[in-house]
Amino acid sequence: MKKLFVILIASVISTSAFSQKKDVVDIAIGSADHTTLVAAVKAAELVATLKGAGPFTVFAPTNEAFSKLPAGTVETLLKPENKAQLTKILTYHVISGNINAAGVIDAIKSSNGKAVLTTLSGGKLTATLDMGKVKLTDESGNSVFVTATDLKGSNGIVHVIDGVVLPK
Repeated sequence: MKKLFVILIASVISTSAFSQKKDVVDIAIGSADHTTLVAAVKAAELVATLKGAGPFTVFAPTNEAFSKLPAGTVETLLKPENKAQLTKILTYHVISGNINAAGVIDAIKSSNGKAVLTTLSGGKLTATLDMGKVKLTDESGNSVFVTATDLKGSNGIVHVIDGVVLPK
């Protein structure tokens, strides 16, 4: 009976270890729509950082979002000599903390329709509501929309966006 109990406990422990949620990087890696983002995170050597304790709120541009950039932009940014610039752009898509969709909307509503979010790169993103959707506006006035929300990871949350926001 004692052996059975030990086996049962060991089974529960090993099962719970395998059922832990993916982190924010694993969420992107598991998405066919985010291969460009994953390549950029790897090129910027941000994998270890974003697999850290966090918590992080990531606004993740899709492959289609990256394709909206001028021709050659992504290829240029992925070059080793542009790592600092790529890092700044990628960390501009990350907020410290675990902010779900309801939290973003609450922040917008409690700030008279406009919430300013400070990114890991030190820049600002402005969140507003436009026709019921969350719109993020970068420091240059370019806007993108959140298209999917609350992809929860072990160290944060991912929201999918339809464009790439750029710091000044």
